[in-house]
Amino acid sequence: QEQLVESGGGSVKVGGSLRLSCSASGFRSNSESMGWFRQAPGQERKGVAIISFRGDTSYAGSVKGRFTISRDNAKNTLYLQMNSLKPEDSGTYSCGRARAYSWLTSDYDLWGPGTQVTVSS
Repeated sequence: QEQLVESGGGSVKVGGSLRLSCSASGFRSNSESMGWFRQAPGQERKGVAIISFRGDTSYAGSVKGRFTISRDNAKNTLYLQMNSLKPEDSGTYSCGRARAYSWLTSDYDLWGPGTQVTVSS
């Protein structure tokens, strides 16, 4: 069974750091384009960072220079390193598998349940 499970969320102060993990099972995540998305209460899911199967990366403007998406092929795991966190970074972070290197949620066919990130001052 193909599955994604996120971990690593939590509550941090402004300026703090967190590293999110997305463990894949049932398929090889390094053979796929993957992405991290954030959803705040009452808002749509929005892309934060994406990575192609070749390793190309792209970031939302609001996180560029602070977040880094990466993958560990041996562990079949996707990561999101988040530094210099701001209150507006708060939300539920989900990883997804995409059929293409894309920001469109409609291009994603598998999602994890998400992990909560709360940044407070």
